[in-house]
Amino acid sequence: MARAARYRWEKLADEELLGLRLGALGLSIRRNPRLQRCVERLYAELEARGLRFRPHVWLAEEWFSPDGVPGIAIPFYLAHPRLLALERRITHEAEGSNANWLMRLLRHEAGHAFDNAYRLRRRARWRAVFGPASQPYRAWYRARPTSRNHVQHLGDWYAQSHPTEDFAETFATWLAPRSDWRRRYAGWPALRKLRFVEEIVAELGARPPPVRSRERIEALADSERTLAQHYRHKLAWLRRRRRALADSILRRAFPGRPAPARLAAATLLRSHKQALVNSLVRSTGFNRYSVYQILRMAIERCERLGLEVREPQRTALRRARRALAHLVHAYGHSEALRVTA
Repeated sequence: MARAARYRWEKLADEELLGLRLGALGLSIRRNPRLQRCVERLYAELEARGLRFRPHVWLAEEWFSPDGVPGIAIPFYLAHPRLLALERRITHEAEGSNANWLMRLLRHEAGHAFDNAYRLRRRARWRAVFGPASQPYRAWYRARPTSRNHVQHLGDWYAQSHPTEDFAETFATWLAPRSDWRRRYAGWPALRKLRFVEEIVAELGARPPPVRSRERIEALADSERTLAQHYRHKLAWLRRRRRALADSILRRAFPGRPAPARLAAATLLRSHKQALVNSLVRSTGFNRYSVYQILRMAIERCERLGLEVREPQRTALRRARRALAHLVHAYGHSEALRVTA
């Protein structure tokens, strides 16, 4: 079996590796047989579905398909197992780290690239089916797990986050071999979206795309950032994202506008701190220190947001316990490596 190319930095300690510039790593998709095979598999799937379109791919810091560019940026850590291990150690997750996950992400980004290549979002029917692409992205979206208006591909009901994500998720579901989408989504409003994708591919699949740019936005080879700088930025973004999630969860747990003489949500949590920690340790399996820190964060956010209890305390505590359990699962890992390089 072909092996990923060797690099001089492979055996460096984490602290030394973090000091290297991303652009100096010398990474390439072609030098990683596993990654190259997955890209070729994506192209084969597009061909099997009657699409002549082939999105170009390049390495960057994260997954994305830039607006107006019919291509796919793939995160650099997937190009080498040493960097994949570093990503997991620092962020506790590595999107696309196994072949099945990687292919799902490639199909999703191919949906964005297809949209860009044929300017689909400009079409009135695309907007009628998916909504306006000009709709702003929200810091956090409230998923509706029981909704049948969207497909489920990447998880977390991601198709509900924005019209362009809805299209990309629908395209990926349609593209996946053996997805059996006609049977799976029979009777769902989402089936209309899948049929739209099938129809638009039948119309455009054999045509060359009007947008043929091969531009590589934020290509890794051009980056002057060190790995340490990259991860400082990424961890800060993850903290902001988790804070947005926490605020959304806590607002649902303590709904309503502030009013005089009401009990503050922070006071309720603080006065039942020990009981809440004990309950959450038992129900979630996370360690006491992590649960305690998450509860402290929740109290601070409740104070900052001015949340108040507007129902019987027993009901409010029950809501609070469910909300905190959600937060424990979302926040339940601390950063394992302090990035100081």
